Amino acid sequence: MLYLIGLGLGDVKDITVKGMEIIKKCTRVYLEAYTSILTVGKEALEEFYGRELILADREMVEQEADEILKDADVADVAFLVVGDPFGATTHSDLVLRAVKAGISYRVIHNASIMNAVGCCGLQLYNFGETVSVVFWTDTWKPESFYDKIKRNRLNGMHTLCLLDIKVKEQSVENLIKGRKIYEPPRYMSVNQASEQLLEIIQNRRGQSEKLALSEDTICVGLSRVGAEDQKILAGPLKEMASAELGGPLHSMIISGHLHPLEIDMLKLFAVSEASFEKLKMTDSSTFTS
Repeated sequence: MLYLIGLGLGDVKDITVKGMEIIKKCTRVYLEAYTSILTVGKEALEEFYGRELILADREMVEQEADEILKDADVADVAFLVVGDPFGATTHSDLVLRAVKAGISYRVIHNASIMNAVGCCGLQLYNFGETVSVVFWTDTWKPESFYDKIKRNRLNGMHTLCLLDIKVKEQSVENLIKGRKIYEPPRYMSVNQASEQLLEIIQNRRGQSEKLALSEDTICVGLSRVGAEDQKILAGPLKEMASAELGGPLHSMIISGHLHPLEIDMLKLFAVSEASFEKLKMTDSSTFTS
């Protein structure tokens, strides 16, 4: 059996009892190590589980999946995923490979950022399509995520923005030369995502486009959701660019139409109570010129 086990969002204790029991009986246990991170490292997980973990980076999962599935038809193999196995990033390819090879699989679910963002007070059924915000470079500045936010706001829906993670990435030079030299890990902050959005707003304004959001649109920044030191801040986009949210991982929400109860909840996390009170809440459900 192949088990895909969600670890939750916080630390070693967020795993379910069911997940823990399965880990202890498996022949091999892999830890997926590129779509998200816990607040603790591999060593802490190994100590708590009493098992050795095999790190499964992007290269292994995408190019060496057969190694993960090896003998899983006659033994139990666990594949651990931070959050939920089918939360922010799906692992459908691994499941399809297992089925094709005649291997049974089972999913042990857990909390993911997709549902845990409800901690800020915005109602989950008012969210539209989730978007990914990628790191820009000097020569590559995609704006497609803005267009998805625009569609959500047109429908009055909130947008969860999953911010870029760069783990075990190679520079273009090392990639071309085939050198297995990797860049230091990078995790996008709410500040960086806000700055990119503000630049897009300026670009679109310069093109006389009707804007999907403005510098005053209510946004929510979240960091280390599920951990004891999680932090939530709410306020206009322009304030999110300088808001202090601490260490990774960060997520961001662009609000849509706000229910009065949602507004009251967001005030609990206001960056600046004065500026929050001054905002016209209608900005959250209408386009600006």
